Amino acid sequence: MPDVITLGELIIDFVSTKEDVSLKDAPGFTKAPGGAPANVAVGVVRLGRTAGFIGKVGDDPFGHYLADVVQSAGVDISNMSYSKEARTALALIAVLSDGSKDLFFYRNPGADMTLSPSDFDDDYIRSAKAFHFGSISLIDESPREATLHAVNVAKDAGLLISYDPNYRPSLWPSEQEARERMPSVFEYCDVVKISDEEWEVVTGTEDFDKGCDKVLAAGPKLVIISMGEKGCTYKTASGSGQIEPYQVEVAETIGAGDGFTAALLVRLLDELDAGQSLDTIPNDKIESILRFANAVGALTCTKVGAIPALPTREEAEAFVQ
Repeated sequence: MPDVITLGELIIDFVSTKEDVSLKDAPGFTKAPGGAPANVAVGVVRLGRTAGFIGKVGDDPFGHYLADVVQSAGVDISNMSYSKEARTALALIAVLSDGSKDLFFYRNPGADMTLSPSDFDDDYIRSAKAFHFGSISLIDESPREATLHAVNVAKDAGLLISYDPNYRPSLWPSEQEARERMPSVFEYCDVVKISDEEWEVVTGTEDFDKGCDKVLAAGPKLVIISMGEKGCTYKTASGSGQIEPYQVEVAETIGAGDGFTAALLVRLLDELDAGQSLDTIPNDKIESILRFANAVGALTCTKVGAIPALPTREEAEAFVQ
């Protein structure tokens, strides 16, 4: 059974063939597999652990393409399902020079919005060591029910639970609903990774310490703010610190955060397998783990496409050395 199970969206990214233009001015697009939770699952496999993905795609050419890509990468898809009522969701993306993205979703509804608790096996989740999810599956009623059900199963089974909230304004009914719902699952989580772009919306404050304290007070043991080219900062009950980034020639930033998360999970599981707990891992070891995660995130930026760019463990370790 997989070490890590991720749950959420698996979609097609259509990425502009020209950099630093808006979607309106993009001359064409390149098809690529996307969806943060699926990217994390592939990243985990590349880094030497086993992973499975729970999600729903359309019973259409795009859905079967995605299934082939993820399965070919070594991810178990035995609990992934197909919808005959909704099509595979699409995201059109233009990457701008400052690292931001112009995003537009074709998802009305997308197959990922029809995921329900009956689409997967609870024992499959119980068999894992870690469970990871994001916030896109919290937006609509059916996948939200599925996500909360899976999180509760994982919590009861004692899995390491990781959460990476992604704020996509066009998908939420309102910003206020996003502000209320994204932090509502902190209580289930052990590790929360939030990008600096989403920090204020997710935590309700621009202040790092206040935001961290709010997250930690809800139950997680480790909170991280990822800052792209500025590295990352973390806080636990016993300390905090900032980890410097690695400098690379950037080809594309899509998937960097997912590579970071995959590396974080893999290295945390190494510590748990060695008999540690999140409460007992010393801060110098946390910082070593985050340096490795920074390296994986940086390497992911050196190639185009999230899944093709995710490095192997050997590549990441050689890069760090």
